[in-house]
Amino acid sequence: MKTLKSYVCGRWHEAQDGFVTLVNPATEEAVARASSLGLDVEATLAHARDAGGPALRAMTFAQRGALLKAVSGALHEHREELLDISMDNNGTTRGGAKFDVDGATGTLAFYAALGRKLGDRRLLADGEGVQLGRTSRFWGQHVLVPRRGVAVLINAFNFPAWGFGEKAAAALLAGMPIIVKPATSTSWLTARCVEILVEAAILPSGAVSLICGSTGDLLSHLGPQDVLAFTGSAATALKLRAGENLLKSSTRVNIEADSLNAAVLGHDVRPGSETWNLSLADIVREMTQKSGQKCTAVRRIFVPQAGVDSFIEMMTERLGEEVIGAPRDGSVTMGPLATAAQLTDAVTGIARLAEVAAIVHGSGRRCDGVGAPAGKGYFLEPTLLRAKADAADGVIHDLEVFGPVATVIPYAGDAASAAAAVGRGGGSLVTSLYTDDQAEAESFLAAGGAFAGRLYIGSAKVAELLPGSGIALPQSQHGGPGRAGGGAELGGLRALELYSQRVALQGNRPLIERAAGTAD
Repeated sequence: MKTLKSYVCGRWHEAQDGFVTLVNPATEEAVARASSLGLDVEATLAHARDAGGPALRAMTFAQRGALLKAVSGALHEHREELLDISMDNNGTTRGGAKFDVDGATGTLAFYAALGRKLGDRRLLADGEGVQLGRTSRFWGQHVLVPRRGVAVLINAFNFPAWGFGEKAAAALLAGMPIIVKPATSTSWLTARCVEILVEAAILPSGAVSLICGSTGDLLSHLGPQDVLAFTGSAATALKLRAGENLLKSSTRVNIEADSLNAAVLGHDVRPGSETWNLSLADIVREMTQKSGQKCTAVRRIFVPQAGVDSFIEMMTERLGEEVIGAPRDGSVTMGPLATAAQLTDAVTGIARLAEVAAIVHGSGRRCDGVGAPAGKGYFLEPTLLRAKADAADGVIHDLEVFGPVATVIPYAGDAASAAAAVGRGGGSLVTSLYTDDQAEAESFLAAGGAFAGRLYIGSAKVAELLPGSGIALPQSQHGGPGRAGGGAELGGLRALELYSQRVALQGNRPLIERAAGTAD
């Protein structure tokens, strides 16, 4: 069994006690163990701030981009190994593993290209300059400069590669050193990613650190120049936000939390139409990819009353084609949930939903998996429910079951009323709208845009181009309001804002423009 080590102060730290066991969720066999006991968090922070920070800030954007290109390339060279680890520790199918690993290398490559385009600058102009006085000699310009602290990146169990890659890409390009803390249960994949980078000697000393296991009192030592970027449950996020030291120091905190994402079929979409079929394909994929353990997965499906029966019939037929089992069995299309706790929570959550909705596909209970030992593995069939007529305002809009589970909710009103119903979920990372009607799309955006970080509009004209609502493209913002955490990641250069200080420069125009890099 592999013992995972932390990487701090430029060396590997191996604990002697306090281990947590990592398992293969398809067989329940132990695959690794992790502990951070004995780690000196103050020294870890100091090394990142004093060595990694200055080294990164001394580089231009182009040089930082070159580092990211090398990071992406090194991970891609080990792609097959990383896919194997994902299948063994995350329980993902090979396709699900690719989604995670390739998402990481692709995002790193995207930000590498941005760095190359920014060129030999060390700070970033933010918007256009503006005249501040009677003449243009008195000039103002906002710029972004790297913060002088460390970025602590706490990632969820479901994307140990992509979660690491997307945060690391933005922080490193902005010029901040990072301390990576993956969820312990699936930390093997992240640990191997960092190990590959250390072996390749790509990054300067202190630019990247890794904690496998508990963070201990790390967060109590963060200061006003540091950043905490967290992805995980709303309950954990609340505890982090309320940390006395973080509040006292005004440490910058970014949260991506729970999200009751919704898919809405417009009234113009008829059964059998191209847009109708697109919605079915997208929703099935978002329910089952990575066993529904995605922050962007569809949890609520709003369907016009007249089409509900047809929609459910076609959905159940497609969900029935899924083969649940061990990822290394070639016939399997959906693997297990990642941990025993996730399975327990999902089964409990389905039971709660079943109080206000009828299960129309699946059992809501653990099942055996193809290619796995009988009675072993955290397997759960895709589960589809239909809301009862009087349950539209109930637990369906409050409870996220983090697995292959979604509820169909009939609606009779127009796009604006559907948007209002979506908003009862309190805010989401992404809402999907399927319509070919311009007016319906605009009405939905006006009524429901405030409740979503991203609005994905599926229509016949772009059906062959759409990747599905579940992919967080680096060009677009990833984050959402309310229960989704209120944070924002990715979005091209916008991602650098989290790790930068915005400064309003004021003074003589030529001086300001030369300093900001905006002079002709």
